[in-house]
Amino acid sequence: MYRRNRIYISGSEQKKIQQVKILIAGCGLGSNIAECALRLGFENICIVDGDKVELSNLNRQNYTFRDIGKFKAKILRKRLLEINPRANILSHTHYITPENVNDIQIQQYNIAINTLDFSSDISFLFDRICLISHIPVIHPYNLGWAGLVFVTDEGSEQLETILENHLNVEKTVVSFVLDRLKKKDISIDWLTESLNKYSKETNRLPPPQLAIGSCIIAGIATNLLYNISTNRPVKKFPDFDILLVPCL
Repeated sequence: MYRRNRIYISGSEQKKIQQVKILIAGCGLGSNIAECALRLGFENICIVDGDKVELSNLNRQNYTFRDIGKFKAKILRKRLLEINPRANILSHTHYITPENVNDIQIQQYNIAINTLDFSSDISFLFDRICLISHIPVIHPYNLGWAGLVFVTDEGSEQLETILENHLNVEKTVVSFVLDRLKKKDISIDWLTESLNKYSKETNRLPPPQLAIGSCIIAGIATNLLYNISTNRPVKKFPDFDILLVPCL
């Protein structure tokens, strides 16, 4: 199945990543990452999400119209197994909560991806358990025309150094990134403008996201999975990886 990966990925590396156990918490943006990772050769993936597919998800998440109303984790597992029937794909159709987070047995995984919604502090609790368990965590963000990823582990700073709670996380993260880039004399005018427009919205809508960002994120996150699994260096928080559509 992976013959076309040759040259880019050695045979020994291909075998190695097949054994790496990945935990994806959240099947929104996580749905795009899961498929990209599987196609690269990661065959041990656990996906957890109690959310169901909605019409508004279809502009950027890895689902179809006929999936509306069905559990994302269940649908995503089915899709992944249709791509690679021999893969070990586990799915849990429930939200992660402080009461059940230990049931997932996070400690058995090698790498975690945190795409949990910021509707509570569970995202921070998830990170803390991963930190205690020595598991690196990939944090992806869809910025519309760009993809942003933080990586945290026991040797890095933690996101809680810039996030006081789960409120306004997206605004805080984008502001943090823009400030860091500004210190390097890098400006992203369209992102600054988008942040200002979103900050002025009064109807409390979720932040805008595009399929472009989801696709970019899938590539960045999968590359990071590969680099971490093969002991290659990666940027760690407060540093980050960001990739923008070049025409903007």
